[in-house]
Amino acid sequence: QVQLVESGGGLVPPGGSLRLSCSAPGLPLSYYSISWFRQAPGKEREGVSCISQGDDSKLYTDSVKGRFTISRDNVKNTVLLEMNRLKPEDTAVYYCGIDTRNYRSPCVLDRQRYDYWGQGTQVTVSS
Repeated sequence: QVQLVESGGGLVPPGGSLRLSCSAPGLPLSYYSISWFRQAPGKEREGVSCISQGDDSKLYTDSVKGRFTISRDNVKNTVLLEMNRLKPEDTAVYYCGIDTRNYRSPCVLDRQRYDYWGQGTQVTVSS
């Protein structure tokens, strides 16, 4: 059973920053494409960013381009999401997902591609 654990959420004012972390005890995340999705109250889960297995190519949804950065820390076996210049509309529960089925395929921001998810971490942007 794959277990993903997100951390790093919290309450920040508009313009602030947070760094989210996704870890998987006992599973080398570097072997897999990893995504970050978010879900705000009353809305569907939407893709935020992903990093591909192999070449570490990255995708971002338009609303976070230039503000968010996804990266791997292979020493700590984590995938990070650095979030800067946060806006109230970034408020959501953030989830990381892992694609264990599509080896060597570039990551995509399609929820169906990811077969395991963490429990989520709350991000609230408010003054």
